[in-house]
Amino acid sequence: MRRCYIEGAVATVARRGAEDAGAIFVIVDKLSGAADLYGPAPQSSFDEARPSDRKFQRVIAEENLATIASRMEREIRFDPDLWIVGVEDRDGRTFFETI
Repeated sequence: MRRCYIEGAVATVARRGAEDAGAIFVIVDKLSGAADLYGPAPQSSFDEARPSDRKFQRVIAEENLATIASRMEREIRFDPDLWIVGVEDRDGRTFFETI
């Protein structure tokens, strides 16, 4: 979140999950009516030497926020401990490592 603010974007924790568990999803709102949804990358994409690093993959691209909200409702039913971070950036920058 600090990195977003340094770069001039807005980031908020939209949903708090469990303190020591739960996946993190990031919604990047491009402020144009389109947004991207990023979720945890598969475990196979992690470097064994650095297993605590977080990587994300794009789950939904260039979709409206209602569609993304619907997807997140399903994810919450599956994992009620998950976290949601919202980023508002006209350029759609992620500020984190993606695969």
